Amino acid sequence: MTAQQHPPATKPMITARDLTMAYDSFVVMRDLNFEIAEKDIFIIMGSSGCGKSTLMRHLIGLQEPAKGTILYGDKDFTATDPAERGAFTRRFGVMYQSGALWSSLTLAENIALPIEENTRMTHKAIRDLASYKLSLVGLSGYEDYYPSQISGGMNKRAGIARAMALDPEILFLDEPGAGLDPLSSRRLDELILRLRDSLGSTVVIVTHELASILAIANNSIFLDTATRTQGATGNPSELRKHSENPAVRLFLNRGEQPETPTEIPT
Repeated sequence: MTAQQHPPATKPMITARDLTMAYDSFVVMRDLNFEIAEKDIFIIMGSSGCGKSTLMRHLIGLQEPAKGTILYGDKDFTATDPAERGAFTRRFGVMYQSGALWSSLTLAENIALPIEENTRMTHKAIRDLASYKLSLVGLSGYEDYYPSQISGGMNKRAGIARAMALDPEILFLDEPGAGLDPLSSRRLDELILRLRDSLGSTVVIVTHELASILAIANNSIFLDTATRTQGATGNPSELRKHSENPAVRLFLNRGEQPETPTEIPT
């Protein structure tokens, strides 16, 4: 099953309403409105400096909005107290752009760390679970390798395994394909699709990689640097053909002549 064939859920898992992001008086993006359904592969896309990673940090609670709300289900995440927010964030798995693996720890130890901090499992059970998570991303047998001993693509996969350590409902991945060759990037895309389909996770991805966007996303938001607001939301393959926003079509038709938008049947 491809991302485009995946049936939409009826109830949004995440909703942003009139969200404005700012650093002091500098507005990064304003008036963002979008929904992310359960089991979506949702892409945050746009040109460099548009605020893609900033939006991800807002969604996981590392930055507070200047205005607006973020809802998880019907709960206002932006209004939660620290204890409530902690319960929410335990539902998240996050992979940052660099992978952020501890260089002094083996792959198994990297994955074991959040499990040790959040559960009372035995050492053997944690080790077995870490091995299982690595097997899910195709790294069975690499438990005792250090990050410096494996390739960039393998480090990315190990980072995803660590993000999955606590069986999150939602995976947030920041530029997972950055710096990878086309073949490694394609394999990573296939892995993300398999994880979504086998584990039922919702996946939110920050990326500007066009091939990945068109291959795996069924939902997206385009952040427009010219207007400092969203240029479009929806399936990027459909936006590529039918968006009435020239900036969106240009972004999704890199190096190609953008198609003249046609009316989408209602």
